[in-house]
Amino acid sequence: MSQSSAIASVTAALFHLLDNAGINVTTLSPNSVVTGSNAQVNLFLYGTEINSAFRNDPMPGSLQPGQPGPPPLALVLRYLVTAYGDNSIDFSVHEILGEAMLVLHDNAILNSSQISGLDPEAGLADQYEKIKITPLPLSLDDMSKLWTSFQSDYRLSVAYEVSVVLIESSKTAKTPLPVLKRGEDDRGATIVPSPAPSITGFRFPNQKPAANLGDTVTLLGEHLSGEGIKVRFKHPGLADAIELEPEENRSESELMVKIPAATDTAIVSTWPAGFYRVSLVVRLPDTPASTSQELPMPVSPEMVSLEPASIVASNGTATLDIDCKPQVRLDQQVELLFNNQSLAVQPFIIPADPDAATRLRFDIANPVARAEPYVLRLRVDGVDSIPVDFSGVTPKFADNQKLEIT
Repeated sequence: MSQSSAIASVTAALFHLLDNAGINVTTLSPNSVVTGSNAQVNLFLYGTEINSAFRNDPMPGSLQPGQPGPPPLALVLRYLVTAYGDNSIDFSVHEILGEAMLVLHDNAILNSSQISGLDPEAGLADQYEKIKITPLPLSLDDMSKLWTSFQSDYRLSVAYEVSVVLIESSKTAKTPLPVLKRGEDDRGATIVPSPAPSITGFRFPNQKPAANLGDTVTLLGEHLSGEGIKVRFKHPGLADAIELEPEENRSESELMVKIPAATDTAIVSTWPAGFYRVSLVVRLPDTPASTSQELPMPVSPEMVSLEPASIVASNGTATLDIDCKPQVRLDQQVELLFNNQSLAVQPFIIPADPDAATRLRFDIANPVARAEPYVLRLRVDGVDSIPVDFSGVTPKFADNQKLEIT
């Protein structure tokens, strides 16, 4: 396989192609070429580029199909062919450039006979991929920038791209042992006859933007009427996932699940507010469990009480105490949205009673009086409390989330 000296081997192969055609050729930097009485061309490697097509696969032809291995260094080489004419004949530049271009055109693919013998240790002749010579069009602007970088006067030139040069990685390929059994008891893959269920969204009661404890949430998706389905909830603050049985009434596209209410024992301490990753788990007899994709679902905090509900405007600081369910954990981010402001929570403690609300304290600096009460929203891990009361015929802002400043 090709070694690091393969780059030099490609340059040597191009040199010999031109030299065997009777063309006087050099391989110098354009600013180092010394012109003489004879026409000549200069072959200069001015750039390299990584070929992305071979970045993630092992060296072609080096491993058995399916075996992993380190990818090769796949290079695209860019050459500049510059013509230098006989000082006494102006059009000799055009003649020798045409000869050189014809040679490269007729040898657009380098074969092993043109490469072998130049540098046997480079291994370029044994490369699996053929090496192709392709003209590289350069705009006048690109050509000007190129010659400016050479710090030399412009000469009539053409560019070529030679690809792909595969240099084998020095890392050793790790070959796994053969597989003796496929699956438990060598049963192979498990085929599920029915389509797997999936969820695409949620619908909350009263068109709310999030769920509250005690809500029945409708999961929207496909193939939701099958057997053995449970709804799994994962929260960043919980070590274990929670699985709930769905309601009996379901269809192919809708499935309902009831979140435990805050009045149930130890629920407010085990169902924190925030975003849950919700998925479906299918368990069928004699079949490994399968899991659908996960979707984020918000569960809102609830402001149980606000003390005081009214404060007096002043140039000082007013203190608000808010009782919140579910219980807030110490690692959760908590803030109070008030009059286009975000108020940070003061240090708090987790209640010893698993059914008790968490008391949160916030300070309002320089409260300003207003005729209408302020509507507050408590935000826990990016999910806001819902400040709307849906119990009446017409929704209204909830009284327990209003603050009067007189």
